[in-house]
Amino acid sequence: MHAFSTVNFFRKPLRLSVLLILICALFLSGCSRSLKGSSPLEATGFYFDTVISVRIYSHGSEEILSKCMALAEHYENLLSPNVEGSDIWKINHSGGQYVAVSDDTLALLKTALHYAELSDGLVDPTIGSLSQLWNFGSGNQEIVPEKSDIRDALTHVGWHLVEIKGNEVRLTDAKAQIDLGFIAKGFIGDKMKHFLQSQNVSSALINLGGNVVALGSRPDGSPFRVGVRDPFHTAGEPLLVLDALDLSVVSSGDYERFFEKDGQRYHHILSTETGYPAKSGLSQVTIISSDAAIADALSTLCFISGYEKAVSLLENHPDIQAVFVTEDGQILYANCASDTVD
Repeated sequence: MHAFSTVNFFRKPLRLSVLLILICALFLSGCSRSLKGSSPLEATGFYFDTVISVRIYSHGSEEILSKCMALAEHYENLLSPNVEGSDIWKINHSGGQYVAVSDDTLALLKTALHYAELSDGLVDPTIGSLSQLWNFGSGNQEIVPEKSDIRDALTHVGWHLVEIKGNEVRLTDAKAQIDLGFIAKGFIGDKMKHFLQSQNVSSALINLGGNVVALGSRPDGSPFRVGVRDPFHTAGEPLLVLDALDLSVVSSGDYERFFEKDGQRYHHILSTETGYPAKSGLSQVTIISSDAAIADALSTLCFISGYEKAVSLLENHPDIQAVFVTEDGQILYANCASDTVD
């Protein structure tokens, strides 16, 4: 088994030597301002246990916006393990029998299994028995599970328990549970972006709660300005302000979903080695990529791996950039130009 799935800051301004650096977390600084000469269309909703929003700045319509938001509902009903009748719910409740799934579910599950194999289980789509035990969703009751329950849950975690035959999927362990939380929102963000592109939308922002997708630039051609959330403060000024041009950025951290009990913080990024929240010396990781699903998977993987191992991993992904915040407040980078920080 392996790990699964961020005081004293160096508050330096960030400028971009390349136009590829973007954001962090749920905090969108500057995006709430109306752009000069435009009135962006905006819709919000509650999906994937978080508030999401879509803003269209040019070539949009209320119909396009409505259809884009409808995709969020569609994919929640398809991929959420908590929605009765979803593809993932059916697999988890099939008692080890094969279940026919949609092409989208199959594609996402195969991508999740790829990262599970690549990381030797550091991220694992069968984390469900453990994540349900902790229940870091909106109904969390701040209860630390019993050690015996954690040990039992871990015996049902392992990506090799997933078998695929054509468009059918089954779990060879009837007590195993699939939870695609480490990659699903990125996948959905990509789908929403592709839909907007198919409708000739040229400027938009999609925020899926820690997963932000920038389509194009602002209407005047300049990058979107987005704030990096300070992982050690619940509100206030952003840690960094970055530019965004047609990129997806995903942040993972120990501040997103957590509770404190008996002086100890318990966050939602769980280790399949210990069954408890993962510890790697990092408080936050932000991945910047043209592919939101990849950014989603790598943000969790890099958080768990720790800075040194994450940098080594990202050497194989030269087109992907990363920003790290350590537990002691240092801001570190991977695949970023050396003169990025003033």
